[in-house]
Amino acid sequence: MSWGTELWDQYDNLSIHTNKGIEVLDKYANFVRDRVAIETEYAGKLRRLVKNYQPKKKEEEDNEFTSRQAFRNLLKEVGDLAGQREVVSETLQLQIIHGVSVLSKTLREERKKCLTDGTMLQQTLSSQLSSLERAKRNYDKAYRDSEKAVENYKKADMDLNLSRAEVERYKNIMTSKIQQSDDAKNEYANQLQKTNNLQQQHYGILLPAVFNRLQELDEKRTRGIREFIIGAADVESSVAPIIARCMEGIVKAGESINEKEDSLKVIERYQSGFTPPTDIPFEDLSKMDPSVAPQSNYSSVPYNHLTIKGGTLTAAKLKKARGGILNSIFGSNKNSLTADGQKEDFSDLPPNQQRKKLQAKIAELQHKVDQETNTRDGLMKMKIVYEANSSLGNPMTVEGQLNESEHELDKLKMNLKKYQGFLDKANQLQVANNSPQSNRNQLQNGHRTSRHSNGSASADDHHDADDQPDDAGSLSSSASPESGLGTSHTSLPGSGQGSANENPIGEETSYEAEVELLQPLGTCRALYPFEATSEGSIPMSEGEELQVIENDQGDGWTRVRRANNSNGWDEGFVPTSYIECTLFA
Repeated sequence: MSWGTELWDQYDNLSIHTNKGIEVLDKYANFVRDRVAIETEYAGKLRRLVKNYQPKKKEEEDNEFTSRQAFRNLLKEVGDLAGQREVVSETLQLQIIHGVSVLSKTLREERKKCLTDGTMLQQTLSSQLSSLERAKRNYDKAYRDSEKAVENYKKADMDLNLSRAEVERYKNIMTSKIQQSDDAKNEYANQLQKTNNLQQQHYGILLPAVFNRLQELDEKRTRGIREFIIGAADVESSVAPIIARCMEGIVKAGESINEKEDSLKVIERYQSGFTPPTDIPFEDLSKMDPSVAPQSNYSSVPYNHLTIKGGTLTAAKLKKARGGILNSIFGSNKNSLTADGQKEDFSDLPPNQQRKKLQAKIAELQHKVDQETNTRDGLMKMKIVYEANSSLGNPMTVEGQLNESEHELDKLKMNLKKYQGFLDKANQLQVANNSPQSNRNQLQNGHRTSRHSNGSASADDHHDADDQPDDAGSLSSSASPESGLGTSHTSLPGSGQGSANENPIGEETSYEAEVELLQPLGTCRALYPFEATSEGSIPMSEGEELQVIENDQGDGWTRVRRANNSNGWDEGFVPTSYIECTLFA
């Protein structure tokens, strides 16, 4: 069935229908165009999302955790997913939208041509019908005129009053009208035949051909929409396997998270290597000298006056002497800072972290040494080849590079040896801190420096006195009964009891001066236990509370004090990273 035979009289409706069909095609093209814009925007937003959530450089050290690695893999898969949305957008743009635009343009041109041809056929048929109508009107008029002329002639012929000439005139008019009527009749018959032939051809051949062309055009449009819809689905289906692999990658990233492994890595990263604090010893007050105030690390100590043997030491003098104290105390441990602000031997870190940093540094230096060794060996072989065959090159050109490589290799080996020494020292300190003797010393930190009010030292004091002879750089409170102070771990140059300038051997004379204590700046709590390994430092136990009397001056040490059992004070320096400070407002 065709439009030409079934819809021969629906020219206007077919014109409207084909126009609406092309509008539907254009509407589908706009739909795909808007979808392409959405896909492009979606892909762009996914790209920005991935970029915004990429780990920062300062967070790279956390990439060892499985959860962080899974998140990075998730971002990678989402980035790939964004790429597939971009592929869909570009393919729809190139294939579907372009194809629809070309088809719509072609259909509009063909429809316009068909309608033009149909309009011409309609105009031709209308013109022929108009000619037929005119011929019919002419024939009707001529026929009536001829009938009237015949009637007039008959009347004239019967009228005896008319002359022969008058009758003859009526006869001639009659003959003329009859002839005109016959001519009009023939013209009408001729136009009628032409009209019938044209009308038969118009509705039987010409117009059906135009309608069939419109039918083909509409079917082409319908078929095109079907193909474009299927094609758009195929575009989506073509990326579906890749999107599915992205989803599988996301699932795999999630399954790779191991909470136990992350917990172990947290331990590896933050484990300090310190041992937990031992039990606090019981102090039997009934067996202690009533004149000796019990030591407390948890209560604030009232201010009093500090009697120092050998002269008055004011706060200004203490602050002025700080630089000399630190240089004399910690000169052997002086370190330059690395690029990230840490000490060269990482001694400002807890032991475990220090060893990890040192091991990583040693591995890095060893790798550089191996690389430089291979470079040097290659240069030496090149020099040997040049010396054996001068045509290949001048051996002197390699000499400078070889010397430079040797110098760099020596420098790397020196650094490697230095860091290996740092690691050996850190390992030795760890062994020492974990020994029973170290634990026993920690228990006795608060007692081995105590003196009774009668001026006699305890057994621990005698033991310490034997192990730690006085030197010219020690600052200690007087051990005399009238001083009221116990021996301190704090030291200052030129103020020690054993100073040769102020207290020669065998000389009993001494003078005392009272110095008002420095106002505390706040309090601090020990985060880790610390052993005083050098003069000027003060030991502390984990959780112990002390008074801050001088803030860290940028050297990594804070000056603190605490009351001792002789109503005196122990002062010294502790690592700033080992304490948590709370300063007064």
